[in-house]
Amino acid sequence: MDMEREIMEYDVVVVGGGPSGLSTAIRFAQLNKENGTDYSICLLEKGSEIGAHILSGNVFQPTALDELLPNWKELNAPLNIPVKKDKLLFLFEKFSIPIPAFILPPMNNHGNYVISLGNLCRWLAEQAENMGVEIFPGFPASKLIYENDKVVGVQTGDMGISAAGEMKPGNEPGIEIRAKHTILSEGCRGHLGKQIIDKYQLAEDKDPQHYGIGFKEVWKLKDEHYEPGLVMHTNGWPTPLDTPSGSYFYHGENNEAYIGYVIPLDYKNPHLSPFDEFQKWKTHPSIKKYLEGAERLSYGARALIKGGLQSLPKMEFPGGLLTGCNAGTLIFSKIKGSHTAMKSGIIAGEHIYESLKNELSTDVSYDQKINDSWIYDELYKSRNFGPFFHKFGALLGAAFNVVDQFIFRGKLPFTMNHSTPDYACMKKANEMPKIEYQKPDGIYSFDKLSSVYLSNTNHEEDQPCHLQLKDSSIPIAINLPLYDEPAQRYCPAGVYEIVEKDNEKKFVINAQNCVHCKTCDIKDPSQNINWVSPEGPGGPNYPNM
Repeated sequence: MDMEREIMEYDVVVVGGGPSGLSTAIRFAQLNKENGTDYSICLLEKGSEIGAHILSGNVFQPTALDELLPNWKELNAPLNIPVKKDKLLFLFEKFSIPIPAFILPPMNNHGNYVISLGNLCRWLAEQAENMGVEIFPGFPASKLIYENDKVVGVQTGDMGISAAGEMKPGNEPGIEIRAKHTILSEGCRGHLGKQIIDKYQLAEDKDPQHYGIGFKEVWKLKDEHYEPGLVMHTNGWPTPLDTPSGSYFYHGENNEAYIGYVIPLDYKNPHLSPFDEFQKWKTHPSIKKYLEGAERLSYGARALIKGGLQSLPKMEFPGGLLTGCNAGTLIFSKIKGSHTAMKSGIIAGEHIYESLKNELSTDVSYDQKINDSWIYDELYKSRNFGPFFHKFGALLGAAFNVVDQFIFRGKLPFTMNHSTPDYACMKKANEMPKIEYQKPDGIYSFDKLSSVYLSNTNHEEDQPCHLQLKDSSIPIAINLPLYDEPAQRYCPAGVYEIVEKDNEKKFVINAQNCVHCKTCDIKDPSQNINWVSPEGPGGPNYPNM
């Protein structure tokens, strides 16, 4: 459909208002001010506001924030709860065994803070705007603009298109935002970043990228169960030992606890439901005791990127850069990616400023600058963490990681690989045991729809579906007989259903429920689902995640 589009021109456009995108914008604006230049920069965020789509544990390591804004305390950054105690447990069905925290150095959180990453991003956005960065929330970048095989900007999504593809009254065409540098900071499995990595073969000779699905709930705890600054992690029950999952339970501000569960998306059993595993975990005596009499306030889910050094693509492409989790800078051994994302943004801001000053040339590539930074050092020390678990399972994998991290400090003289993509790890349904999940009790465990309600998710119903099937026949013809159509279970929001109508099974997509986790884009065994940005500011509206 041909539409006349407004064109806006900037020196730099940043796509994504998370830690890496905001750090890019702030560092660039700082250099503008320090050097008396007036290069223009804008930032696009698909959420209704900065922070609306941000979901993370989050125990925050302030290393990069110290570099970016050393006076963050005076500027009232929302880092109010320092970590006071680390606690590690291995769970069995009815009891748990404490694990000495010192045997896994990456889990030492001394000097870190329990925070809401969404609130930190809101604060970072305020700092960026004060420095002259133009921020446009509610404007998803839907397409890349190319000229002569080079990215020259992005196009925002069209508004007012019906599900049938027709223009509705009051429709508004998307805007072309053209720039000398396009920075993709979309977070894990960004749909533009995915295209860029493929188009320019940035991941050539690398392991396939690997992911996990992470859940989070915020609970209001009773005074007697609240320990501000307590950081607790668990492994073991309830997931099978060949699916080495883990949990977190962080005591933050105002009697609130951030709790969650992470399941690697290389799991084998198509009958497994990550959402139900999370709900089941909360019923364990070691977890349940903290939640007694508490109130569940919010819910969300998001894929996280964890392939590490072996899967890290080139981060520079013609016309732009990938930053943070759009590339895969998360440190899986720490379950932390905010500090490395911010550092990649700092380096990006410096790199593009240098490029503009030198008429679009630099002496050292962005990738080399990343490799010369402490990001590389952390990625290197963590490089075997995930592959150990994949190859040896929860118990042996943990043992090998203790040796690697405690004795060798992440510097074993070899690097393991994980060469099978997550979706290809899934076995056929008839080869794996069925898993029966109990009905939620409504006290500690809940169903998907009541959970999605707490995420404040909203999409305009009459719009093109943003969950695109490459072949609409595959869910029923292939995925159902072979894998019992796992989309019914791996989706944390009840988006996908198999319904029977007129004695015929149909695959139903409830796109309005989508919390933008990207799991379907990653885990579908036929790689048949393509996630693209929906219209406008659709999706979750997380208040304090």
